[in-house]
Amino acid sequence: MTPSVPERLSIELTNRCDKACSFCYAGSHADGATEWTVDELVALVTSAAAAGTRAASFGGGEPLQYAGLFDLLAALKGVVFRSFTTNGLLLNEHFDSVVASAPDKVHVSVHFPGSGKELDRVIRQVPELDSAGVTSGVNFLVRASQLEAAVDAAAELRARGIDNRRIVYLPMRGMDTPTAKQVARVAGGGPFQSMTCLPGCAKSPRFAAISWDKRIAWCSYTTSRRTLPSLDAAGIHRALTDLDLAFCGPAPDQLVALGRRASPVEH
Repeated sequence: MTPSVPERLSIELTNRCDKACSFCYAGSHADGATEWTVDELVALVTSAAAAGTRAASFGGGEPLQYAGLFDLLAALKGVVFRSFTTNGLLLNEHFDSVVASAPDKVHVSVHFPGSGKELDRVIRQVPELDSAGVTSGVNFLVRASQLEAAVDAAAELRARGIDNRRIVYLPMRGMDTPTAKQVARVAGGGPFQSMTCLPGCAKSPRFAAISWDKRIAWCSYTTSRRTLPSLDAAGIHRALTDLDLAFCGPAPDQLVALGRRASPVEH
């Protein structure tokens, strides 16, 4: 009997990231590591694809700091839809390798909308990827404490030709969390893309997240995780069976107040 697996998998390749944002849900840092080999990842995703997984998104940490990223993307071409999310700091250095590995999509993150340097870089990199034949978009982090900066930065992205069809608005989780209405305001009031949990915390049978140390969860932020018993579709199914979903932050009425006390340093 074919095991049941989610349609989409998000896989952290490493928790190494030189940007080391203080609010990173994965706790990524410059000395981070990984427990994945390329062969293990290829075997896992190939098995999951045979059982129904259609897309695999790779993140971290910073995937461009995972030595096997380009071999992984090449090996999985035609197996699933392959995307990765990058902070963009190493994108210019690895640009030719990214293009040669032909990912189906690359998401470039905006973590600090108040940073003109970061915003200008992302506005430059997204069309550069497009011009090279790589579909690209923006993962835009929205924090309650930086709402006005987010409104202005998102409007600038849209004015520069990167519209809401290419932007995913991601509310901060765990602290500094905006309301759904605040995220909609940043998005300009029209239709927009965000996480399925924006209206409320809940499992999605279509999605699961796997960490750099081979633990699986119903989302990227929850602490409810299990180690994969085997690196294949059966292991995914067994680990998710009866796995709960712990809310990733304090009580909803405390979220915004907590976030306003946080003041991460811009990179």
